[in-house]
Amino acid sequence: MSTPTRSRGARRAEILDAAARLFAERGFHGVSIEELGAAVGVSGPALYKHFSGKEALLAEMLLGISSRLHSGAGDLVTVAGTPEEALSALLRGHIAFALREPYLITVHDRELGNVPEPQRRQIRRLQRLYVEEWVTVLTELRPGRPAARLRAATHAVFGLLNSTPHSAGDLPAEDTATLLYELAHTALVNIP
Repeated sequence: MSTPTRSRGARRAEILDAAARLFAERGFHGVSIEELGAAVGVSGPALYKHFSGKEALLAEMLLGISSRLHSGAGDLVTVAGTPEEALSALLRGHIAFALREPYLITVHDRELGNVPEPQRRQIRRLQRLYVEEWVTVLTELRPGRPAARLRAATHAVFGLLNSTPHSAGDLPAEDTATLLYELAHTALVNIP
């Protein structure tokens, strides 16, 4: 009984990954159900066994990454011994995501408006919670700085880290990761 469940979960993950790559490349409206199916070796209508439609697929994709980032940040902060370690872990975690899945950044930037409103609110809520994990750590590192300033700095650093769909590629991934880390870390520990 567990094999079909595992297989179904693996198929869903495969569909989500293929859809993210296609949506990043051609846009949400530029990809048909038939093309999505073909990308994973099934007929387009077979996707309806897994998702009620393209909007549901997109919503699950963006909810999934928002949830993963938020819960991952909480885990990283919880196990860190110091605020410095927490910041380092948050940076490394976000950089790893940005280098591993830049197509999800592209899809989020371009296609969030195509997610149905209830799920869009959930995505935004998870994103706010993710930002607040960073702000909490920065509050400990930069006491006396207004939360609004720390939040703005966090968003600015996300802009840098989420530049990977455009900036990654010329350098080896390890060098890109190091560069992003050094730039972002320097910015955050020196918030005026």
